[in-house]
Amino acid sequence: MTARLRMVGATVVLAASLAACTAVGGNDGVTSASGSASESEQAAPVPPVRITASAADLRAVPIAEPLRIRAAGGTLDAVSVTASDGTRLDGDANAGAWVLSSRLEPGTDYVARAKTVRSDGEAVTKVLRFHTVDLTLDQQAYPSVAPLAGETVGVGMPVIVTFDLPVTDKAAFERHMSVTSTPAQAGAWHWFNDYEVRYRPRTYWQAGSDVSVDLDLNSIPAGNGIYGQESRTVDFHVGDANVYKVNAQTHQMQVYSNGGLLRTIPITTGKAGFTTRSGTKVIIEKFAEKRMNSETVGISSDDPEAYDIDDVKWAMRVTFTGEFIHAAPWSVGSQGYANVSHGCTGMSTENAAWLYAMSKRGDVVEYTGTDRWMTLENGYGDWNADFATYKSGSALS
Repeated sequence: MTARLRMVGATVVLAASLAACTAVGGNDGVTSASGSASESEQAAPVPPVRITASAADLRAVPIAEPLRIRAAGGTLDAVSVTASDGTRLDGDANAGAWVLSSRLEPGTDYVARAKTVRSDGEAVTKVLRFHTVDLTLDQQAYPSVAPLAGETVGVGMPVIVTFDLPVTDKAAFERHMSVTSTPAQAGAWHWFNDYEVRYRPRTYWQAGSDVSVDLDLNSIPAGNGIYGQESRTVDFHVGDANVYKVNAQTHQMQVYSNGGLLRTIPITTGKAGFTTRSGTKVIIEKFAEKRMNSETVGISSDDPEAYDIDDVKWAMRVTFTGEFIHAAPWSVGSQGYANVSHGCTGMSTENAAWLYAMSKRGDVVEYTGTDRWMTLENGYGDWNADFATYKSGSALS
């Protein structure tokens, strides 16, 4: 990880030398007005070159501020800094100092070689060794990213970055996070809490887009003595624009792909007391077979509404609170006519298998017809706010 160092002064004397010469009187040995023929004059000493590094302790150099090297009694000609693994760091001259532009890794040995020109014109080189502060894993926040590298996702898939430690200096992190796409599409970050930040475009991704997530977080201060553990780049692809429209009043799902209607499917949604949420949902994960137990959604086993089904087919999760799209052969008689589920969207096994086969993580399901609403936090609910509201969740807004 690379980062910036706090400056105090660590002084190293590079070189010091004295030069002397002798002044001689006239040939006749007569004392002149200025002195005796035998008197010697010693020239003024050449001041030593002193090098200062911006760290109080070269055995534990912090990584929160840029390292600076200065010279006194001479001028800096060139400075090179190399890590123990051979990595060379970049830097620039600035206001009489050499300033490191690369970030330092924690717990790493470095060698700085400073070439200077002394006031008498002599070149002097000094080697300065230092070690950066050691950090434990409890001081380094690691970023996990969704989608995965190389994954093909739906047009509603947000970029989700999850940290294993809290990030309180969100602005510092966000300045080093970017998402680019081909074709270009405007978007924004939104912090959900200290552990999770997401990115979505203004509107759904364009089908066929290539997207790159660049997290240049290595050694960036996260606040409270925590630093980014690693920089990461993740590239993914956006596939066909699959958008499914569910109407809980008409009990129908219209399946669109790239703007074309492929099929209208009879469905059932949540009955009274278990109303399915309206709003925009995104497929989170898929299961060819899934056990569904009512206790996982707060319905106890002794409740008359309890259920425990071992092998629900073709299940696709759309909320964290237990809403799925899945095969429901037990309710085929109600599909297209009534809402009889505990909140899930049920359909015939044949239709569920067909839909499952064409679907991927990030595909969009737009629900209407109920008075219960989706939220940003419940699954990939990022589309349940207008873009201006979403963007206001950026630490840089």
